[in-house]
Amino acid sequence: ADLPVGAEVRAAGRLEEPADPFRRGELERLGARLELHTDAIEPTGGARGGVAGAMDWIRSRAETALGEGVNEEQAALARGFVLGQDDLIDPATRDAFKRSGLSHLLAVSGQNVMLLAILGGVVFAVCGAGLRMRLGLTLLLIAVYVPVAGAGASIERAGVMGAAAIIATLAGRPSDRAYPVLLAATVTLLINPRYGADAGWQLSFVALLGIMLWARPIRNLLAPVLAARMPERIAAPLAEGAALTIAATVATAPLIAHDFEQVSIAALPANLAVVAVIAPVMWLGMAIGLLGQLPSLRIGPFDPIAVLGSIEGHLVDYVARVAGVFAAPAWAQVELPLPSASLVIAVYAALAVALTVALGALRRRRGLGPARLLSLGLAAGLLLVLLPLVLTPGPEARPLPPATLRITELDVGQGDSILLQPPRGDPILVDGGPPGGAAEAALRDLGVDRLRAVFVTHDELDHSGGLPDVLSGTPTAELVHGLPAPEAEAVARGTGARIIGTAEGGSFDFGRLELDVLWPPSERLTSPSENANFDGLVLLAHFDGFNALLTADAESEVTHLDPGPLDVLKVAHHGSDDAGLEGLLERSVPQVALISVGGRNSYGHPTAATIGTLAEHGVCTLRTDLDGAATVELGPAGLEAWTEAGPPPPDRPGCTNDSS
Repeated sequence: ADLPVGAEVRAAGRLEEPADPFRRGELERLGARLELHTDAIEPTGGARGGVAGAMDWIRSRAETALGEGVNEEQAALARGFVLGQDDLIDPATRDAFKRSGLSHLLAVSGQNVMLLAILGGVVFAVCGAGLRMRLGLTLLLIAVYVPVAGAGASIERAGVMGAAAIIATLAGRPSDRAYPVLLAATVTLLINPRYGADAGWQLSFVALLGIMLWARPIRNLLAPVLAARMPERIAAPLAEGAALTIAATVATAPLIAHDFEQVSIAALPANLAVVAVIAPVMWLGMAIGLLGQLPSLRIGPFDPIAVLGSIEGHLVDYVARVAGVFAAPAWAQVELPLPSASLVIAVYAALAVALTVALGALRRRRGLGPARLLSLGLAAGLLLVLLPLVLTPGPEARPLPPATLRITELDVGQGDSILLQPPRGDPILVDGGPPGGAAEAALRDLGVDRLRAVFVTHDELDHSGGLPDVLSGTPTAELVHGLPAPEAEAVARGTGARIIGTAEGGSFDFGRLELDVLWPPSERLTSPSENANFDGLVLLAHFDGFNALLTADAESEVTHLDPGPLDVLKVAHHGSDDAGLEGLLERSVPQVALISVGGRNSYGHPTAATIGTLAEHGVCTLRTDLDGAATVELGPAGLEAWTEAGPPPPDRPGCTNDSS
């Protein structure tokens, strides 16, 4: 993920055909059959050359420019809108765009090409170019933009159509609207015959056909309604944008149901809520990308790219907020399976009839106002789609993420499992407790349905025994380990999770949350101790000035760490005796300590000495054997802590109002 597109790498590993038939299908659509499994990818320092290398250079300059004047989250969204790059977008944000029906904005398509052509035409006209010169330069602009934006099925279709329209105009032979569509289908299938089975390719053409058939009559219905309520210069483009949105959304719904067995009920209102800002977002982003190809434009402290970027950042924030609002309700997305092609065709036929009848009736003005009849027509079409099917509620809306970092020591008995929930992004799990499924059940109870990463501190049953259940039941992007954890790694590899090894000095960036690896040194991984506890990963979590030390079973007398000021300490080894604990408390002065321990365990954990040391230093100590799951959060008034049973007991040393 840290390597730029086009970088040359060297890797050694195993080529295998995936056992999962769905994964095999994905590879076949890419023209591949085998996957390379490797533990390390080594950059050579080289890069591809030729035309592809030039496109990589242009893309890299555009990416850099789109990161000016904005934060990381805004930059990731801007790159998604303009370049179709969604890999750095926060997973929770991507999910919100999907549930709200706005995910198409993160996949470059015909909308991008159309807006680029308009932008190019205006810029070239301002520069004094004649019509033929403007068309020729716009054609060149499209030819460069398509590969820079990834040359996916949708953007290739749009590029071919745009080029066909420009060439027809240059030749003085404006073509029928159907000609560019047929040409685009033919050319893209010649480029890659597998595109025909690609959902993106199919949706791109279906959206286009919906726009061709329904956008104009819908616009004609909306325009007078809007013109009666606002100035014409605002009503006309708003009616145009709304008509395109309604036509494309309605047209693609049955195919989305067929391909994904789900439909976003929120798609139409969400798209209408952002229709007025999409063109400015795209134009600003494209202008920034174009300016980024030039030498520095900075004049003293003034940087025009950063100024434009700041405006772009506010606009993409608005779109992200709309996505979040419309994704939150449980009804935002419903299960709507259309398993057979014949059923899809029947739904499209019913939809076409409903809209045609409604639009025709309106044209004849049989006693109903345009707004009223338009609503009835769309409602009738929607009912015809839904009536033949059994409509079941989709997955319940995911619980809203916390407003800040939340750390929960899960109650998994005599073991260890810690959940970190940042305000944006999927949660991170550190260890999975003992076998038996307690951690997986706790995640389910908390509404966690996927994980950004799982860290396995060391391969002892009380820390890693529950991970196979977690990894097989909860989609996980990455598994991070120090010393090998063969069983957890095997399960993770089977689910497609990325496997990452780490040691002291490693750092993991999850947006505002960062996890630094403080222990063990890399030499301990090649020559491990006899006691695996001494080589467990020790992690320091940073979040907006908040610091938490997660010590696994590596006791202070072994690691001798000086992590700096702490807010939260996860006490090592279930609260066993630790001669180095007092020194750590004196250096770091944490407010809250978390101890994961089983009730009435045979080890005597936590020891009286450890509890006494924590009490002497005024640390509010929460323990799972007495309190159940314990949670700490950085609230507006400072550190807040609570347990499964409620606030920490007021008579417990250190547990004052400042920490509860």
